[in-house]
Amino acid sequence: MDLRLSVAPMMDWTDPAFRWLLRQITTRTRLYTEMVPAQALWHGRAERFLARSDVEHPVALQLGGSDPAQLAYGARLGARWGYDEINLNVGCPSDRVQSGRFGACLMREPELVRTLVTAMAEASDRPVTVKCRIGVDELDDFASLCRFTEAVVAAGAQALIVHARKAWLKGLSPKQNREIPPLRYDRVEALKDAFPALPIVLNGGIETLDQGMPWIERLDGVMIGRAAYHDPWLFAQADARVFGDAPASGHSRASVALAYRDYVAARLRPDVPVSRYTRHLTGLFQGQPGARVWRRALSRGAADKSAGAEIIDQALAARRAAIERHAASTAESA
Repeated sequence: MDLRLSVAPMMDWTDPAFRWLLRQITTRTRLYTEMVPAQALWHGRAERFLARSDVEHPVALQLGGSDPAQLAYGARLGARWGYDEINLNVGCPSDRVQSGRFGACLMREPELVRTLVTAMAEASDRPVTVKCRIGVDELDDFASLCRFTEAVVAAGAQALIVHARKAWLKGLSPKQNREIPPLRYDRVEALKDAFPALPIVLNGGIETLDQGMPWIERLDGVMIGRAAYHDPWLFAQADARVFGDAPASGHSRASVALAYRDYVAARLRPDVPVSRYTRHLTGLFQGQPGARVWRRALSRGAADKSAGAEIIDQALAARRAAIERHAASTAESA
């Protein structure tokens, strides 16, 4: 299980379409689903939550829940649907997740987490991993983190993905929980020293490959979250830099956009707005000339309820025209 580089599970973002898009940019980076409630699978909604394309491998299914039977069932389904890894969410701080007694609040109950991971590991032949925080509320000392880690290791977890911030379950929104508690990379380093045989992946605050490379060497991998969505092209050099593959030839943002256009055209249904797909493209030209025109063209095109995949061609044309106008204007003023 190669965990050197991965994209974090993110609600409303890491759906099958975005994962397909990322696969046009990097073939080796590990992808994760959005968090799937085990209870939803228990009640027979597998097709809605587990559908994926074959190009996504390596791809992990993240489950949320606190019922051993439901999580075991979800792990079995994940294996049946071809996921390469089953991950348990013990890091989400949202009120909705807490009300279901899962996510970060489970860090207060390491023995329950041990029971959950054991059930998942016994139910599936896929590696079971855990994604957690360094602590929760006042329970944020290193000894507590070690006790939690001991529990998941004893249960059979094969890796720990650690968001290097603690979670405040009361008083902070999920967004604030990603920004306000300070990052404690030293705590994750210390955890690796305490558990050298356990693969440990660092999550939180990593926004570029340059930032991530030292941690890939120091730990077992890094997981990039929201930066992956806002600038997916940051993974364009990942296969070569992180995994040692030969650089891809003929690879460009435009070619990725055109491939994604074909993907959308093949899947778009009359009852689904094209914006459900095109929203994933807005960051593709991040930091490049014409990026603002690209985003605006996608937004305006998707506002038409009858629009289809052709708005991607139109956005590409609008961006090219804007770049040409800028070049002509610059030449005239020179």
